Amino acid sequence: MKIALGLLLGLLIGVVCRLVPLPLPAPPVLTGALLVVAMTVGYIAVDRLVAVREAKHRHLCGGPDGSTKDAAKR
Repeated sequence: MKIALGLLLGLLIGVVCRLVPLPLPAPPVLTGALLVVAMTVGYIAVDRLVAVREAKHRHLCGGPDGSTKDAAKR
């Protein structure tokens, strides 16, 4: 559903930019368009990878005052 809405929104922005003399807010060449697609796919892939990985250094993270659990044991 989100993909369909995103494509529809992109299409509408393209139509509006074409009907009103506005420059298209996208790269005009295929290489630039592929760069935008690659950045989007990379962003989504990293977001999904990080969301499922367990935090390995959680014990080193400070609380609201910045102190860690390891520092409290000393």
